Amino acid sequence: METTFLVITLFTAILLVVFLIMKMHLHAFVSLIVACMYVGFMTGMPLVKICASIEAGMGSTLGFLATVLGLGSILGKMLETSGGAERLARTLIDKLGKQRANWAMMVVGLITGIPVFFQVGFVLLIPLVISVARATGMSIVAIGIPMGVSLQIVHCMLPPHPAAMAIAATLNADIGKVIMLGLLVCVVSATIAGPIWTKFIKNGIKVDLPSLTTPIKEIADKDLPAFGITLFTILLPMLIMVSKTIFDLSSLKTSEFAPIVNFIGNPITALMISAFFAYWSLGLARGFKMPELLKFTDQSFAPVAGILLVIGAGGAFNRVLIDSGLGVALGKVLTGLDLSPLILAWIVAAVMRFSVGSATVAMMTSAGIVMPMLVQYPNLDPAFVALAVGSGAICFSHVTDSGFWIVKEYFGLTVADALKSYTLATCIASLVAISMTVMLSKII
Repeated sequence: METTFLVITLFTAILLVVFLIMKMHLHAFVSLIVACMYVGFMTGMPLVKICASIEAGMGSTLGFLATVLGLGSILGKMLETSGGAERLARTLIDKLGKQRANWAMMVVGLITGIPVFFQVGFVLLIPLVISVARATGMSIVAIGIPMGVSLQIVHCMLPPHPAAMAIAATLNADIGKVIMLGLLVCVVSATIAGPIWTKFIKNGIKVDLPSLTTPIKEIADKDLPAFGITLFTILLPMLIMVSKTIFDLSSLKTSEFAPIVNFIGNPITALMISAFFAYWSLGLARGFKMPELLKFTDQSFAPVAGILLVIGAGGAFNRVLIDSGLGVALGKVLTGLDLSPLILAWIVAAVMRFSVGSATVAMMTSAGIVMPMLVQYPNLDPAFVALAVGSGAICFSHVTDSGFWIVKEYFGLTVADALKSYTLATCIASLVAISMTVMLSKII
């Protein structure tokens, strides 16, 4: 089958996904499965093999990620119910001073965003943003945009966040390495797109703060978990996985301890340990009983169901591209464009993000498009490709993205002001992130 026809089939499949999500208002999961079948039909795959390919793609993707996302959701729920996010914010604002509250909320966004989805983290932190803006007299844009863009950056780039973990796993990247490199990229991107960017725009956007506020329940300081134990609980899975990567880089990687370290450093084990530690540190140690922890656990799983299906459908799409032969054709086309593979990965993810709105859908779809290209670059570390895809998915949060409307409504912004502040902040973060990723790939 001609390469040109195969590439046209891919682009029309992407357009079909965009049309079904944006115009027909179908769920992303359903839209991606329809796209899988479309690609199978157009490329002449046997009908039975189309379904088998979808099943294999779903199974191989979710076999690992379902466990990881389930355990990660427990960690996020414990942070939410314990008041851990508020403890982080209060302590950092106390240490940095109220006039640096924008920097404090950026850090809180980076930390809080690790175990929770963007929407959950935003709703969790918005009362703090409003109360801090009221207490300091600072613009809610100056405080809130750094927090929001930090949550978005972590969502796309930093495991063990579910979306970032999904991409790292799909591309067979070393998760510990993605974390170490991603931390540096995330901090620099959030700094430039957050406090520094809002310094230039805060005076041009006027928001009547009192019209945004609703009565906020004040929690006594003594009723919040300690800062140190909260921070350690959130970072524990990252510390375990990074320790495993450092071990693999040392001379001890062939020692008798290697199987034990590899077992403990596996994301499933790391998150299992972290979930049980969170049960104690943010639960039992603070007076919660086991029946309450069971209730929190049940509540944590419901929001994950939709994202699991979307990620699984993305895996199915990837598999159909490979089984249909379309992936090989696309890989040849992309490698012939004489562009850095990292830049190509970023462009694909950014275009998908602009089109479908959802960063997770953009990342999973982009992975299927980019993976065939990696065969042509055997010396390219998949960790950098994962970061490049994540960088692209940060970009262009606008009217097609539910997160854009959450930011607009909670901050009381007009559409124009939301585009000027939050959308441009995500674009700046994306450009900084891909620049950092390309630079790091040259020196590491």
